[in-house]
Amino acid sequence: MSWQFAGCLAALLLAAWPAHAADYRIDPARSHADFGVRLLWLSQILGRFEEIDGDVTLSSLHDTAVVDARITVDSIQMSSDRIRRWVLAPEFFDVSHYPSIHFVSQPISLAMLEKGGDLQGTLTLRGITRTAHFELLPSRCPLHEPQQCVISVRGTIQRSDFGMSGHRAAVADRVDLGMMISLDYAKR
Repeated sequence: MSWQFAGCLAALLLAAWPAHAADYRIDPARSHADFGVRLLWLSQILGRFEEIDGDVTLSSLHDTAVVDARITVDSIQMSSDRIRRWVLAPEFFDVSHYPSIHFVSQPISLAMLEKGGDLQGTLTLRGITRTAHFELLPSRCPLHEPQQCVISVRGTIQRSDFGMSGHRAAVADRVDLGMMISLDYAKR
């Protein structure tokens, strides 16, 4: 599964983060997440989540940011309706019980938005929260013009870490993830 977690990943330690309004929001119309996983070790199943929302909150000194992103699982688009129903079923995403995927980043420096680097945080999938490590790709990100800021992220997870252990003989455990997040000003 290859989600291009474009630039803004979601919520890790917001409880420890100063409580104030978000500075930027994730523009759901211009953001998406992708995944890819090997099937029968020959082909790859690809999917794209069309609905992402969330926000980016700057520290009080405006030198770091926390990304908090939620992906709506049912917004997934796939090449086949049959495969879409299969991945939404209880053995995979179990959308009826777990309608969203949630990511919260650890605080990252604003400079890292442009130069890229290691993005760490927590990922909650199927009600299971695990530490996640992603690569934040270099990007032009002028926060004074957030509509020009597109954050791209990529990484891998093990689906079994999130309770997706069905069909192990046919579907690989390693999932490629990515997110592409476009920013906008937060609504005040």
